Amino acid sequence: MTAPAPQEPSFFDAIGGEPTFRRLVDKFYEGVATDPLLRPMYPEEDLGPAADRLTLFLMQYWGGPNTYSSTRGHPRLRMRHAPFVVDEKARDAWLEHMRNAVDSLGLPQAQHDQLWDYLERAAYFMVNA
Repeated sequence: MTAPAPQEPSFFDAIGGEPTFRRLVDKFYEGVATDPLLRPMYPEEDLGPAADRLTLFLMQYWGGPNTYSSTRGHPRLRMRHAPFVVDEKARDAWLEHMRNAVDSLGLPQAQHDQLWDYLERAAYFMVNA
């Protein structure tokens, strides 16, 4: 009898799990906090709840715990963002802050590119105006 092949770690585990995603999102929201275009899209006084939602979503998407879905249901990203005008300028501002955040992680190039590719595609998908 042969031993089962070792399972490859999820992307979530491969890049360092929750601490890495928290660093990513914290860095992203540092930029959002002072962005005149994006900040008004976050009605809460404190960006903490939005940061937590994004962290949980990204962790789940990349193979971490399913806390996002168990507490918020299906992501329905376009529906959840429908109340906000997400035009090309908003997309580009979001991408600028997210690029800084991704770059700050110091990931190996292949992982950096995989993460960035997803985030860039997601940003283009969210444009609704």
